[in-house]
Amino acid sequence: MAQQLPITLQIGGLAFDHASYDSRGDVLYLHVGQPSTASGGQQTPEGHVVRYDAEGRVVGLTIINARWLLERDGTLAVTVPERVEVDSNTLAPALVPA
Repeated sequence: MAQQLPITLQIGGLAFDHASYDSRGDVLYLHVGQPSTASGGQQTPEGHVVRYDAEGRVVGLTIINARWLLERDGTLAVTVPERVEVDSNTLAPALVPA
């Protein structure tokens, strides 16, 4: 997996402060706090995965095809829990290849 970058990204009502990007798989991993093991996860309608801790708090978000979707559509939709549109300017600092 790619190196963890300290970063601040706001998506909907969630603030993610660590990110890693797998450029070969085009997968962006966002974390709330230091990356930790999630106790559960739920796929979003867009095909991404929201990860939760044992208390049901969001601890991470895995965005599948992040760069491809941004290049194709100019924005990326994700439901966390409400559907939000994220533009390339928001995610650009996290899309650093390994």
